[in-house]
Parts: sequence; structure tokens; C-alpha cells
Amino acid sequence: MNMNYKKLAELTISLLIVLFLGLYISGMTGYYKYTESQKSTLTEEAMERFEEDIKAGKEVNASDYLEETTNYNNIFSSLGLRMSSLIEKGFNKAMTGLFKELSKAVNNK
Repeated sequence: MNMNYKKLAELTISLLIVLFLGLYISGMTGYYKYTESQKSTLTEEAMERFEEDIKAGKEVNASDYLEETTNYNNIFSSLGLRMSSLIEKGFNKAMTGLFKELSKAVNNK
């Protein structure tokens, strides 16, 4: 069985680049920041209830005023998250190694 390693390497690198770009774009669009801000932002109605409870002297717990969110996590999203984390770590190691070797080559002229 004759494997063409050049094509395999090109396919692997292309796949890694596409995956990296997907992760980069999702990070740049602010998706993660949006979901985190939704966890901590009170709606106007919740703020009014909070202020009324403060005026009435009730015991206040901040979690009582946050909206309940539906958890859409499943095995596929968890697997995707773990894979993207693994790819990120591998890409970082590969780029660090590549730049170290380039630095050595440039400095040893």
C-alpha cells in the first residue's frame, strides 16, 4: 500500500487551518462574551423587582432575579468543545516549535 504522505500532510494542514479559522471567527464575533453577559445581566423587570424587594426590606439573593436559561449542551457539543481545545493546544505547540526553529535558523547565520 503506497501512501502519498505529501497529500496526507496537505489535507491535515488544510483541515487544521479550517478548524482554527472557525474557532477564531467564533471568538471574534463575541459569542462567548455574549453568553457570559447574559448570565450576569438583569432584565429591567428583574431590576424593578429587586428594587421593590430592597424597599420592602426583604432578604435579597441575586440568583433569584436572574433569568433561567435552557441548557443546550449535549454529547456532541461537549465533544466539539473538547476537540477544539485539543486542536488549539496542538496548534499552539506546533506554532511555538515552528517559530523556535525559525528563530534558531535566523540567528545562526
